[in-house]
Amino acid sequence: MDPVAAKFIGAGIACLGMGGVGIGLGSIFGNYLSSALRNPSAAQGQFGNLIFGFAVTEALGIFSLLIALLLLFAV
Repeated sequence: MDPVAAKFIGAGIACLGMGGVGIGLGSIFGNYLSSALRNPSAAQGQFGNLIFGFAVTEALGIFSLLIALLLLFAV
């Protein structure tokens, strides 16, 4: 296999992680909104967990983007 083609395939596979991040963020915010509408008094107590989950999920997306860019331009 051509090394350039392998590099592009690897970068494309690394970008699949960003699709997973989109699904994860939709799940996090959708579940928070659903629970906040069911029990509004507990919503403020869970807001910190929402922000932590958002930050961790977004960091994984940025990490997969970094890996894809490293594969494309550094190797």
